[in-house]
Amino acid sequence: MAIPGWQRSESPFHPGERAIQAKMGRLERMDTLGRRMIRDFLPDQHRQFYAQLSYLLVGSVDGGGNPWASILVGAPGFIASPDDRTLAIAAHPLVGDPLNDTLTVGADIGFLGIELHTRRRNRINGVVQALRADGFAVQVGQTFGNCPQYIQARRFDWPSFDPTKARSVQALTTLGKAERDAIAVADTLFIATAYLDDAAGAAKGVDVSHRGGNPGFVNVEGDTLTIPDFAGNCHFNTFGNIELNPRAGLLLVDFDRGDLLYLTGHAEVIWDGPEIATYLGAERLLRLQVTQGWRVEGSLPLSWTPPEYSPFLANTGPWQNPQ
Repeated sequence: MAIPGWQRSESPFHPGERAIQAKMGRLERMDTLGRRMIRDFLPDQHRQFYAQLSYLLVGSVDGGGNPWASILVGAPGFIASPDDRTLAIAAHPLVGDPLNDTLTVGADIGFLGIELHTRRRNRINGVVQALRADGFAVQVGQTFGNCPQYIQARRFDWPSFDPTKARSVQALTTLGKAERDAIAVADTLFIATAYLDDAAGAAKGVDVSHRGGNPGFVNVEGDTLTIPDFAGNCHFNTFGNIELNPRAGLLLVDFDRGDLLYLTGHAEVIWDGPEIATYLGAERLLRLQVTQGWRVEGSLPLSWTPPEYSPFLANTGPWQNPQ
């Protein structure tokens, strides 16, 4: 029997998402698909999927309206769903993670459950319902699956890790050489955006999503990052949020050292013009002007195998004379 989709009369997409879908000539098609694929509850297969994860990407917004992308880590089972509209997380934010400050009762929050080694991923947005001694609980607002494109497959292990060891936490207002060097070799990042106007109704919330490419797919010049955007599922959750709220947060993971780089700033989408052709395969570009961030060394308590690059990357990149 088919799993029911969106049961509400209002669209599962907010005005920004619908504006982008209309711009791309996909408004009617995406409304039909969205009502079938997006749900306001967790299907059983999603509940089972989250329960087997050891890491979870999180999107949140600080008091100044800045989105941040974060990561939570725990042994399988640290994510549970006592019912199909609640997610319980038995984990605390890592040292230096902005989530330490943004995680409050009533806050909008987004999740990306992703298994890098299987390239499977699902999304949730919701509202923090309660803070608990072992973590927190979230009331689910929207849930849906994502395609496996552009994900670099990596397996992980739990090395010997001392959680009490002091970590180097550095606040940033500009990108230094260490940050630019890390960005220049990245093949994976996570991006958080938000549209929190009550006028959005059930589509209001925070989204956190994955972006992947060949190493060096993010061009960095000073404090400006330019990221190619490839063909995807056409929901345009990220770009729809940016259409109405031009801010974004990025998380970059150093899979060799366990360092985490958290960035936030002003975002824009480049839809037209010759600059798009400077990265083969790009359909548009996302530009982020970094305003602040944090770099935490040795923060992630996981070790990773070398990546198996996505076959979808075969016809993409590299940058050609980027501006």
